Amino acid sequence: MLETIDLTIRFGGHVAVDAVSCCFEPGTLTAIVGPNGAGKTTYFNLISGQLPASAGRVLLGGEDLTALPAPLRTRRGLGRAFQLTQLFPNLTVLENVRLAVQAREQGRGHAGALAGALDLLRVWLDRRDWIDEARDLARQVQLGDKLDAHAAALPHGDQRKLEVALLMALDPKVYMFDEPTAGMSVDDVPVILDLIRALKSRRDRAILLVEHKMDVVRELSDRIVVLHNGRLVADGEPSAVIASPVVQSAYLGAAVEEEPA
Repeated sequence: MLETIDLTIRFGGHVAVDAVSCCFEPGTLTAIVGPNGAGKTTYFNLISGQLPASAGRVLLGGEDLTALPAPLRTRRGLGRAFQLTQLFPNLTVLENVRLAVQAREQGRGHAGALAGALDLLRVWLDRRDWIDEARDLARQVQLGDKLDAHAAALPHGDQRKLEVALLMALDPKVYMFDEPTAGMSVDDVPVILDLIRALKSRRDRAILLVEHKMDVVRELSDRIVVLHNGRLVADGEPSAVIASPVVQSAYLGAAVEEEPA
């Protein structure tokens, strides 16, 4: 579903992501791990279009997205939740999620059909459907009792839940979660993990997860990809990767060499 081919970015003389080639299949959750500064979030930024690649390609379903900016990649089916929340702070929970639902429908050409029909009753009914869907998504992330609260007034954990609701509203082909439980309380973490499990159970979406908490990685991932100094140094089944010398060395900060193919 998603493939990166020799994906690279250079900042001056520093190579932050170095020729990373990787495929991600539907129905699987891949955890991308590595020590601080390994290039994990930068790799995410290259895939989602927040940063332009110095070299290499990003393919989604065989389509080359490399030249597309982030908004167009989102419309093609790449969904990204950030380490720092990306919300409309002055809008309510319900308004935030409804806008995401509307953006998805407009991306499918729905809005143009409505404008062309000039059918006011249909417009009203469709908008009600969007609101109903937004309410349901907010309830799924346990924000059903905070529909009228402004995003800026929510505690950090609830802001993270809202961002996941926005991502779910977009219904992407690939879900990309960057530290989804960062800064959340112990009580809030299971809500996010249960939502990720539910998305994974659909089997028709690929999920990428950047996460430092190895207990979360062990529990959720089907596969682990390890980056170190911008290079892919390990890729495989979780227990084998976690136990491998290359990963142990990376997390201990020792010198790392690529494992032989």
